[in-house]
Amino acid sequence: MTDTLAAILLGILEGLTEFLPVSSTGHLILATEFLGFDQADWEVFNIAIQPAAILAIVVLYWRTFWDVAKGLFGLEKGAIAFVRNLLVAFFPAVILGLAFGDIIETMLGNAALVCWSLIIGGVAILAIERWANPPAEGPGVAGVPLRTAILIGLVQCLAMIPGVSRSGATILGAMAFGVDRKTAAEFSFFLAVPTLSGATVYQLAKHGSGLTGDDMQLIGIGSAVGFVTALVVVKVFVAVVTKIGFAPFAWYRIALGAAGLAWLAMR
Repeated sequence: MTDTLAAILLGILEGLTEFLPVSSTGHLILATEFLGFDQADWEVFNIAIQPAAILAIVVLYWRTFWDVAKGLFGLEKGAIAFVRNLLVAFFPAVILGLAFGDIIETMLGNAALVCWSLIIGGVAILAIERWANPPAEGPGVAGVPLRTAILIGLVQCLAMIPGVSRSGATILGAMAFGVDRKTAAEFSFFLAVPTLSGATVYQLAKHGSGLTGDDMQLIGIGSAVGFVTALVVVKVFVAVVTKIGFAPFAWYRIALGAAGLAWLAMR
C-alpha cells in the first residue's frame, strides 16, 4: 500500500471516529498496526490531521461560535458562561498533558492497551446507558453548571489512555452528571476545539521539525479527507444518539477490542 492511499484511509478513519464514542486514536493505532506500519512513523501524522475534525465543528456550528463571539463583546451572561465552561473543562487536560506527556506518548504504541480500553469503555457505556437518567432536554452548553463542567473536564483526562475515547468520556461523563444527550454531545464537540488544538500544537512543536515536504503533503491529504468525512458524521451522530442512544457504539467497541486482542495473539 502506498503512503498516499494510507493517508486517505487514515483520514477517513479520523473523520469517522473523532466525534463518535469509539476512540479515533485507538482506531488509528490499530489501523497502522494492521497495515504493518511503524507506529513511530505515523504518530505525528495521526495527531496532525486532528485539526481537520476541529474545522468541521467550526463550519457546522459557525453560527454558535459567531453568536458567542458577539456575546462576549456585549458581555452577555450566556456567552461568558459558554466560554467559561469550555475553559474549565479544558484546563485539567492541559495540566495532565504537560505533566505526563512522555508517558502518554509511550502508551500510544501499545495496541493491546487500546483493545482492552475499547472493551472496558464499551462496558462502561452500557452501564451508564442503563443507570444514568439524563433529562430529555437541557439548557445547552452555556447552561451547564460550573461544577459539572469541571467534572466533565476531569473525565476527559481518561481519554489520555489510548482507546478510551475523548468524545465517549466527555459525552457519557456529562450524561452521568445529569446533562441531556444533545447538550452532552455538543459540549464534547465544542470542547474538542481547544483540546485537539492544544494537543496538535504541542506535538508539532515537539516533533514537527523533523517533518519533510512529503510528510506535509500526506498530512494535507489526510486532513482534507478527514474534514469532509467529519462533516457528514457529526450531523448524523447527533440525530442517531438522540433517538437510539449509545448502546450500539458500546457493542461495537467490545467487538472490535475482542477481535483486536485475538488478532494480536495470533500474529
